[in-house]
Amino acid sequence: MFRTALRNLLAHKTRLMMTALAVLLGTAFVSGTLVFSDSVGGAYRDRLSKSLDDVAVSVTAGGPSTDPKNQQALDAAMVKRIAALPGVASVRPSVSGMPMIADRHGDPVGGDWGSDGDNYVPGKDGKDSRYPLVKGRGPAAEGEIALDAKTAGKAGVALGGTVRLAVDGPVMTKKLVGIVKTDNPRVSAGAGLALFDTATAQKLFGKPGEFTELVVSATPGTDQTALTAKVRATLPKTFEARSGQELASTQAKMIDEQTSSIRKTLLIFAGISLFVGVFIIANTFTMLIAQRTREIALLRAVGASRRQVVRSVLIEAGLLGLVASALGFVLGIGVATGLHPVLNGTGASLPDGPLVIKPSAVLSALGVGVVVTVLAAWLPSRKAARIAPVEALASVDQAPAARSLVLRNSLGAALTALGVGVMLYVTRFKDSGGINYAMAGSALTLAGLIVLAPLLSRPLVRLFGRLAIRLHGVSGKLARENALRNPRRTAATASALMIGLTLITGLTVGAVSADRGMSTMGAPDMTADYKVSSTSYLGLSPEIAKTLAGQPGVAAAVPLRTAGFQSDANGGMVTATDVTALGKVLDVRVVGGSLTGVRGTTGVAVSDKFAKDHRLTVGSSLPMAFFDGGKATPRVVAVYKDNDILSSVLAAPALVDPHQEKARDSQVLVKAAPGKAGDLAEKIKETLGKNPLIKVQSQDDLRRHEAGSIDDILYLMYGLLGMAVVIAVVGVVNTLAMSVFERTREIGMLRAIGLDRREVKRMVRLESVMIAMFGAVLGVGAGVFLAWSTGHLLRSSFPQYEMVVPWGRIAVFLLLALAVGVLAAVWPARRAAKLDTLEAIGAQ
Repeated sequence: MFRTALRNLLAHKTRLMMTALAVLLGTAFVSGTLVFSDSVGGAYRDRLSKSLDDVAVSVTAGGPSTDPKNQQALDAAMVKRIAALPGVASVRPSVSGMPMIADRHGDPVGGDWGSDGDNYVPGKDGKDSRYPLVKGRGPAAEGEIALDAKTAGKAGVALGGTVRLAVDGPVMTKKLVGIVKTDNPRVSAGAGLALFDTATAQKLFGKPGEFTELVVSATPGTDQTALTAKVRATLPKTFEARSGQELASTQAKMIDEQTSSIRKTLLIFAGISLFVGVFIIANTFTMLIAQRTREIALLRAVGASRRQVVRSVLIEAGLLGLVASALGFVLGIGVATGLHPVLNGTGASLPDGPLVIKPSAVLSALGVGVVVTVLAAWLPSRKAARIAPVEALASVDQAPAARSLVLRNSLGAALTALGVGVMLYVTRFKDSGGINYAMAGSALTLAGLIVLAPLLSRPLVRLFGRLAIRLHGVSGKLARENALRNPRRTAATASALMIGLTLITGLTVGAVSADRGMSTMGAPDMTADYKVSSTSYLGLSPEIAKTLAGQPGVAAAVPLRTAGFQSDANGGMVTATDVTALGKVLDVRVVGGSLTGVRGTTGVAVSDKFAKDHRLTVGSSLPMAFFDGGKATPRVVAVYKDNDILSSVLAAPALVDPHQEKARDSQVLVKAAPGKAGDLAEKIKETLGKNPLIKVQSQDDLRRHEAGSIDDILYLMYGLLGMAVVIAVVGVVNTLAMSVFERTREIGMLRAIGLDRREVKRMVRLESVMIAMFGAVLGVGAGVFLAWSTGHLLRSSFPQYEMVVPWGRIAVFLLLALAVGVLAAVWPARRAAKLDTLEAIGAQ
């Protein structure tokens, strides 16, 4: 039976080519994902191992202590104490922070990643081994800086040039005196790097004479664990000492988590592609078995058992899966290479590194491809085994008897009804608590539609057929009858396309709806023309608001600063500002009390949602415990409508500032004077020295920023789901091609009675279009329904979300499905039209 399977595989290699292509594409996605995630993890680990080569122990400051005896800093005295311990080879004092380096346009180098700042610590040879020099020398004075090569390139500055940067205030300029190399994983992933002499770094990032980390190197043969224990014993309780091995292990786990999330996400889409491929494989083997009925009957007649027939079909499927998977793995290496720049283009900032091909990736790709192919061929093989020798031989020239769809339709209706019922139940939820129900309901609904597709195909194909008959006459009628002839085959082919379009439509509706919601966030409340914020987590200096308030063209510049607090074991955020000026930049709708009482430390206002959740009314006391240990119990003097700009609590700066280490504004809202809004953004940037720390955004900028991130994600999803759609298209081509072969005699008879080649082509094309449009209509309808029902889960966390059906994009999807139908029929239609009439009539 193995020889029989091999002979069948070679005999029908053209007909199996498209099936092999489906398996190849699916396994390419799987293998590409595995190789890509292994390569990214390997790149991260390589950078990490190099950056921790000389780290035996890392000493960092812990949390603040109220015990005066423990109020010590990582200073020179601490360095000497640790350096004197047995086994310590050296102690490298490090001062780190996050400077923002400006590129040639004034934007921050490294984007959202920002830049890492560190001190350059020269050894006896005058060089810092942690940052090998490429050009120039290390920084040695306050006005000097060194950068890594990538950062210097992005900043557009050469050795000896001027670097513009900011830390938490005005722009500074420093001379570039050195270009270095680094193994810092963050820098290799896209962040910038800036090095300063130690005194300058302390001034910029901390306090004079203090360090943020002490990196301890050990003498040869010293046990890291024992040395860490010795170092820990010499430190006050507020400091933390961790071995290099512990650091490596912790960061390796973080890397595994990051790469694992990428891998799982991509494997989900790979699984979708393989699931779509199942329909193609099953369809192909079903049609092959129908075409080989006489052959199978002869095998049964000469003694082959049912089990041997099943085994023959499954061996054929296994060989096909193995060959296609091997080719898919090779293609997957190319996919892995291409994923890197694609994801980096969306802001992922993944490190560069060589491809890592593990045996597990090879075995997984091959195993998945073979298993999926064999499982998809199992039902057709069972069908082949049920062929009775005498019946098959006696009816070889007759059409196979149509099997009843009653059981299938009943099961499909039950699954669809159950899925729809679960999704309607999901609409009762207001938060993510119903996500598991939504996933189950979506799966049941899709499964039900797949099972019910033969029944649904009849009315929809008839509808498309009427239009085809009206436009193309007899060709349209023949195409309709061909599509209706075998509803199972039509349904299986269309279902592959339906799955892809269901997901694409659902994602599109959700993304467009979220985009619309994002665009309304803050819009009804914000009357300011511009929002000034920081590109770093440090916030803005209070001087910025004062500077802007006095500028020509600025009617008002109102700073907002935020802080966290605890209240009755519940966390919350408070916005502190001058309430008397707030009305110039925000529309705060008061529903109880008056904002005039929000002053000093005695009165606060709360949002209506916060008041409801904490059972507060005007006159209630609000206990607030700040993170510095301080407490306050102000009185609620007003309740305002929940606001997208303000936090849950609104207070005066006098209440919040004493509990902050350093007063910083989270944003400044700027209202332009009448007629001055047009060019005010550039004037604000010029006034603030084109500081890379500072973003100036209009309301339109804010909307575009939110929309841009959603669109980036949506287009990435389109790309990932595109593989499933391509496989579905392959399925249409394969089904039509095999259908043409199956109907060779019939096409010959049609040609004999007067159907010309052009009409034959049109017949095949129209059949393809009907199948594609059936799948598209079903997919679009299911996608819209699932997006509508799932969207209810966002009502509490995203109240601005409101479902929007993008009819324009839906129309594009339907047009693309129409194009798919036309293009998928090109080769089968040409093949059908080129058949010789006499040979076709004589075909068996």
